[in-house]
Amino acid sequence: MASHDKKFNSVHFIEITAAQAGQRIDNFLLTLQKGIPKSRIYRAIRKGEVRVNKGRIKQIYRLQAGDSVRIPPLHTSEKTTITTVSDHLRKQLTDCILLEDDDLLVLNKPSGLAVHAGSNIQQGIIEALRIIRIELPYLELVHRLDRDTSGCLLLAKNRDALLNLQQQMLDHELDKRYLTLLKGNWGQQERMVEQPLRKNTVSSGERMVRVDPEGKYAKTLFIPIESFSQAQLTEVVLFTGRTHQIRVHAAYMEYPLAGDDKYGQRKFNKEMKKFGLKRLFLHAWKLGIRHPGTGQDLLLEAPLPENLNKVVTRLREQT
Repeated sequence: MASHDKKFNSVHFIEITAAQAGQRIDNFLLTLQKGIPKSRIYRAIRKGEVRVNKGRIKQIYRLQAGDSVRIPPLHTSEKTTITTVSDHLRKQLTDCILLEDDDLLVLNKPSGLAVHAGSNIQQGIIEALRIIRIELPYLELVHRLDRDTSGCLLLAKNRDALLNLQQQMLDHELDKRYLTLLKGNWGQQERMVEQPLRKNTVSSGERMVRVDPEGKYAKTLFIPIESFSQAQLTEVVLFTGRTHQIRVHAAYMEYPLAGDDKYGQRKFNKEMKKFGLKRLFLHAWKLGIRHPGTGQDLLLEAPLPENLNKVVTRLREQT
């Protein structure tokens, strides 16, 4: 058998002896290679990198004599992965939990946080939560929100819940409602926009989405809530989930979002800064789902963040 403190650089297989039998797989892996972060061990189990007798197992699996354990290269794959979460982010994410049960974890996502790691982002919400909630064997995003958007973010705590909710999305059964502040106002009537959207790249390399006949079908309903002298608080219902859909459809109507530095109007954004707006005014307000475990209809609601509430209050005072 291989030495316990050897740092494997490739996949290894270990046969469990009678002396090793009875240990939980996670504890066995922690003693096998010194200095491996617990988060790396749990992720390897969750992703199926660690296998017993060629099959996936849970972290609570107890080893039996004769078991063949597949051990991935735990050290090498950890080089670029952050394994800690700052106290500030830990508190931020813990404080923004709206609902949690055996199947779901729902957050009121803060603006400015990416939902997952990317080319220029080393750690997103999902990576941070897997470290904070290390005891959870499974945690996956059901959908995504743009980095600057706040509000209801849905995560699944088991695979059945994930597949159930993703099917609800495919069947357009989810009721997704946003709050936004648009430039100007058009009165009290609702406006429906059905314009295809196409992802594009402009010369600067910045990714843009445009209304384009060659694009994918997209449908958005805008419902005025309250009008101010320069802007309109608006509820938005999403019927499809295209990238930047609300922002592009609003700009297409010539009522761009406040604080939108990509599709918005610079002069309007500058004016809204005087009312204290320092971010994109887009908030995932309500999310109607059928609970994947109980089948009950649920309406999740994320209160408008205080920084956006203050902007609305100041606009009211001026009107």
